[in-house]
Amino acid sequence: MKIDKESIKKIAHLARLEFDESSAEKMSKDMSQILDWVEKLNELDTEGVEPLTTMSSEVNDMREDKVGNHLDHEAGLKNAPKRDSDYFRVPKVLE
Repeated sequence: MKIDKESIKKIAHLARLEFDESSAEKMSKDMSQILDWVEKLNELDTEGVEPLTTMSSEVNDMREDKVGNHLDHEAGLKNAPKRDSDYFRVPKVLE
């Protein structure tokens, strides 16, 4: 599939990318190759193949959620260096 420069400019605008004319030509060529490769993948028979959700062989060790003990807000605020009635006071991070 051939991607023209106008499509590249539109995609670049949507992705907030900026590049010069020579880079647009290279980007057009690269994206066309990627789409050609994806089209080849579409030709494969994937009947009966389970979708791949991760590349990791790790298995999550799931546990059942249980209600446990927790601190009430007075106990949680007891050791706070600064507090304001029922809330922690923290340094300002935004101007």
